Amino acid sequence: HNLEMKHLPGADPELVLLSHQYKELERIPLSDMTREEINQLVQELGFYRKETPDAPVPEEFQFAPARPLPTLPPPQAPTADSKTPPEHDEGEHPDL
Repeated sequence: HNLEMKHLPGADPELVLLSHQYKELERIPLSDMTREEINQLVQELGFYRKETPDAPVPEEFQFAPARPLPTLPPPQAPTADSKTPPEHDEGEHPDL
């Protein structure tokens, strides 16, 4: 579930993990792995394997293996020794 295989002739096989916005998160080369190792990797990454192609997917796996979005650290207040650009008057051009 949520795994799509695309064969690209001449390209080395790799697993490309995408975010929910289809942005690339990671590329994992597969050429040195056996089928069993690839199946194990996919399971470890959290993909759900359906019993049959038309089997329903449990609700908890509908969006699996989606990872939580990375959280950015909160912006820090400038310290006394940090260099902050001087503020300009509204009509003043910053290069002047």
